[in-house]
Parts: sequence; structure tokens; C-alpha cells
Amino acid sequence: GVDAHESGQRIAELHDRFDAIDGYSARARAAALLSGLGFAAERHDDPVASFSGGWRMRLNLARALMCRSDLLLLDEPTNHLDLDAVLWLEDWLGRYPGTLLLVTHDRDFLDAVVGEIVHLDNGTLRLYTGNYAQFERERAQALALQQAAYIKQQRQIAHLRSFIDRFRAKATKAKQAQSRIKTLERMESIAAAHVDSPFSFELRSTEIGARQLLKLDHADLGYDGVPVLADVNWPILAGARIGLLGHNGAGKSTLLRAIAGELRPMRGGRLTANGLRIGYFAQHQMEQLRLDESALWHFQRLEPGAREQELRNYLGGFDFRGDRVSAMVREFSGGEKARLTLALLARQRPNLLLLDEPTNHLDIEMREALTEALQDYTGALIVVAHDRHLLRATADELWLAADGNLSPFDGDLDDYRQWVLEERSAQVARAQKPRNVAAIDRKAQRREEAQERQRLASLRKPYEQELAQLEKELAELASEKQTLDDWLASPDAYVDETRQRLKETLTRQGDLTWRLARAEAAWLQLQTTLEQLDGH
Repeated sequence: GVDAHESGQRIAELHDRFDAIDGYSARARAAALLSGLGFAAERHDDPVASFSGGWRMRLNLARALMCRSDLLLLDEPTNHLDLDAVLWLEDWLGRYPGTLLLVTHDRDFLDAVVGEIVHLDNGTLRLYTGNYAQFERERAQALALQQAAYIKQQRQIAHLRSFIDRFRAKATKAKQAQSRIKTLERMESIAAAHVDSPFSFELRSTEIGARQLLKLDHADLGYDGVPVLADVNWPILAGARIGLLGHNGAGKSTLLRAIAGELRPMRGGRLTANGLRIGYFAQHQMEQLRLDESALWHFQRLEPGAREQELRNYLGGFDFRGDRVSAMVREFSGGEKARLTLALLARQRPNLLLLDEPTNHLDIEMREALTEALQDYTGALIVVAHDRHLLRATADELWLAADGNLSPFDGDLDDYRQWVLEERSAQVARAQKPRNVAAIDRKAQRREEAQERQRLASLRKPYEQELAQLEKELAELASEKQTLDDWLASPDAYVDETRQRLKETLTRQGDLTWRLARAEAAWLQLQTTLEQLDGH
């Protein structure tokens, strides 16, 4: 009887504890988080291994948000999110009851969710009250005051030194000179206010006479017979400045690939004007950089006749200076690779610029420099970005990819935010419905899920086959190179009798090294493409 009583009491305590931590609502809260971050309801029970790297980053973020916490630490949470997910996260964090410590380069996101800014500059921390816009104003005022104080102090120093130099040797003035020397020594130095951006570049366009640069003519766009966007009838005119909206998987990247000529329409056509020069930036293009070469090498290959100093000056505008110009790309951060890719793109002077999430990995100063360059760019621009500051500053019209169609969006980004939150609320409501509700046709749902898995499998198949072939090629190249390396490491390679063989082996080794690097870059690009397909 006593044991039963104690067990019952313990069970009651556990139930109370479970209730206190909202354990009964855990599944509903998890479904709301996953739907908010863009996971389709039918994939909520899928194993983690079935998701690509980008989606796993979202799962990590969802796990952090799921924890009941007093302090939430987020380091660049928007980097792997599309605009829809950023807007939802912004709304969620606005209702978070605990303390939030956030690192991000998204100024609109900061404006919406924070009330204080901690600025780290030259090894010191300074706290500003307000959001990022208020921080910018206060910092500008502080820098102006600092610069004025610096100029005033420099005048005082010049005056004191002039007096010391004139009267130090005169006996009648020696005492006064010594007093001024002590004043100079006690003076606390005020640093000059440095606010100059390390970036200075332009995006120039090649002249083109045509009014219509390109047209997708009743085009169906997709993969392996499965359209993502249907009957796209879209002329792109000279001077157009378009922002593309839509949730992850709606077809924005697919559309840009088709415009760039990387994806052939399944039906319909793609018409281009004479003299059209397209510049296309997407995340996977950073993987095409030669890791074993320098930033300077990439430009020397692009322009063999250009003077080295001229190329160095150009790279300096993207903050590649000194030894960094000659450093191997494998040493670069994600931000440096993105800047190098943008620098190569800008050098080609395109008259139609396609940008797919160009601000990923870029800090606020580079984002601002890119925004200013895009504002001055005279060519046509189509941009996909989760950075609303860049979108507002550079796009004159918005188009929406949704439900397999492309159409003009009637409204601004604030209207789009409201639309997204309403859509996500509806998704959450659907995801939270009890599984035994009779209205849900489980048979139809399973059929849809099977069709979706089949569609994704068909999309991935050709890329997976190419990936397998590449992996086989990489293994063969690596094996042959290892054999050559082993021979070159032996003393027999350096005797007179093997001189010719040594020469041939070194040539072959260099060729294998280059082919390995190219195959590895292709392998990385295919992996990125597979991840992107998971979102489409």
C-alpha cells in the first residue's frame, strides 16, 4: 500500500512537471516552429538524414527555439533562410519573453527585434540604446564629436610643440617650456574617427540598343518533366529593376537559372536580344572558384593582357589588399569567396544582372557597398534576397512565384510580410490538426506524399548519376596521383637513368593535380545543386 501510494505521488509529480514545461503541447509547438521555418507539414516526420545541409541548419534553429529558455543566443540565424522564413522568425522573436543576444548582418531584422546594440570596435565594447537605425544615428553623432575633438586637440598639440621648440633653449622661458612638456605628456590622446568603408567599386553595364533584353515565351520551367513554374510569359525590358518573392521551393532560383540559360524550358522558348550580356550570381558559383589559386590569378586568367597593378587596384575595391590578393582561395572565408565571385561578375560588365541571395556571408559594410553600387547600376536587375534593405533600395517592382505561377505582386514589402504571416498561420493550423480528424483523407495524403517523393527522386536522379561518375573519377585520379607521388618520393626517381621519366612524371603529376581540383569543384557544385533541388 505504501509503495503504491509513493508511486502514485511520484507519477502525479511527474505529470505536474510535464505540464509545467508544456509537455502536452510539445508536438503542436514543434509543428508550429517547423511550419514557420518553411517545412511542409507532410515532411515533419521525415528522418533528419533525408534533409539537405541548408534544411538541417533550419532544424538546428528550430531546436534552439523549441527549448524553453531565459537566454537565447543566435549567431547569424538568417543566413540559411529565405525571406518568408526570416519574416516569420522576426515575428516569433518579437514575442520571445526571454533575453535575446543576436549576431546578424541583416539591418531590417535588427531594427525589428532588438532594443539595444552592442558595438565591438577596435577591441572595445559600447552599448547603444535602440535598434540599428538609432545606433547608426547615435554613432554618426559620436564620430562627428570625436573628429571635432581630435581636430581641436591636434591644434593644441601643434601650439604646445611650437612653444616648446621656440623657448626650450631660452633660460627665461625654460620653466614655461617644461610646464608645457608636462601638459603634453599628460594629455590623453584622442583618436581620429575612422568611418571610411573598405569597399569602393562600381557595377558597370555594357551598352545595348534593344528595349526588350530577354523573354520567356509561355515557358514551363522545371526538372525531368515536372514543372515548378508553368506558362511563364515574361518580357524583361532594359532598365527593369525587379525583386522576386516567394517561399522556398516556389521556383525563384529555377526562374533565374532559366533566364541565365542554365536551365532549358520544358515547353515554350527563351528569346534574347543581340548584345545581351548576362551576369549571374548564385551560391553554387562560389564553389567554382579554383581553391589552389589566388584572387589575382582568377583575374589574370580572365584578362591575360591586363596590367597586374590595375587588377590589384580593382581587387582593392573589394577589400582584397596586400598579401590577400595572392593568398590561395582555400584560405578564404565564405564572405571573401562571395566578394571574389561578385568582383569577377562585375568585371564582365553585364547588361542584365541576376542575383540569387547575394548578401549571404557579407557583412553590413559590404552589403551597404553592394546596395549603393546596384542603385547606380544602369542595366536591368532581377534579385532574390532575404535582405529587405537591399530589396527596398534596388527594386522598383516585385513579382511573386507561388502555386506554380509567376505574377506581379500588388503591394510593398510590408504587404508581403503580412501575406507571409497569414500564410504561415494557416500552415501552422493545418499542421496542428489532430491526426484522427475524419476530414483528413489519409489515403489521398499518402498518395500525394508518394508522388512528391517520386518527383524529388526523378529530379535528383541525373545529378546523383553524374555525382557517382565524378566520385569514381576522383578515386581513379587520386590513386594514380598517389602512385606518382610514391615514386617521386623514392631515390630512384633522381638518377640519370630516369631523368626523362622524371620529367614526364612531374608533368603528369601537375596535370593530375589540376584535374583533381576541377573534379572536386564539380563535385561540390553538384552537391550544392542537389541541395537546391530539395528546395524546389
